[in-house]
Amino acid sequence: MGSHCVYVYIKLWRIIMTKPVRASNTPFAVEVEEGKKYSWCSCGKSEKQPFCDGSHKGSEFSPVRFTATESKKLFFCGCKLTASQPLCDGSHK
Repeated sequence: MGSHCVYVYIKLWRIIMTKPVRASNTPFAVEVEEGKKYSWCSCGKSEKQPFCDGSHKGSEFSPVRFTATESKKLFFCGCKLTASQPLCDGSHK
């Protein structure tokens, strides 16, 4: 039997974790409409908070898509640290 060589290439990627900009110390209260799609700003740089205006371009951030299942008031995260994106979970406290 001939010898077989197996080459394994492992590429380690440097993980860059940039903290988002805190857009607000409190959540944004928004009356959402059933069936309407929203794009929540995850970078904190948008001028249209809490929604995306494209300011993240060129960064590792991207908007979080959200479709309202009913018409009601929701509280969108302003500190950008929520674990339940895009809604506030009290992380700003």
